[in-house]
Amino acid sequence: MIIMINGAFGAGKTSAASALQPKIANSMVYDPEEIGYMLRKLLPEEHREEQERTDDFQDIELWRVLTVKIAREVKQKYNKHLIIPMTIYKKENFDYIYNGLKEIDQDLHHFCLTASLDKIFGRLAKRGDQFGGWQYQQAPKCVEAFKADVFETRICTDELETGDVIDIILEKVKG
Repeated sequence: MIIMINGAFGAGKTSAASALQPKIANSMVYDPEEIGYMLRKLLPEEHREEQERTDDFQDIELWRVLTVKIAREVKQKYNKHLIIPMTIYKKENFDYIYNGLKEIDQDLHHFCLTASLDKIFGRLAKRGDQFGGWQYQQAPKCVEAFKADVFETRICTDELETGDVIDIILEKVKG
């Protein structure tokens, strides 16, 4: 089984993934953000293709390719259920990763955690993100993008605690 937990920065993905992992036997959290950090170090901007020269590592084509390839290798070698928190709102990247993960394991579940912009800004401030920083700048794009039909199984986290989100996810994956 693979569980994708998608949503804007501050929607509760990482908290949900961390709390969900002990509740699903033989599972691990796989965070593709780590691949992005590695690629940013490995490929300085001047070595990237023109369209990849942005402040978002998800614009590096190799990021989405490696996200799927590494998921495949981890799944095959360690035979664990994967819980994948990520903010992936660009349709091209989402389609590539979703379809790639579906090839790895047909038991794929995607959840999109949503929240109001005010709630997201409040959570970003609470966790110490710099006001006006990169996560704040991405939030409006994410909130708007996650309204698209492709991001099915939305869970609005405005009034939910992490435990509530976990209960909803467990009900859906086990039901």
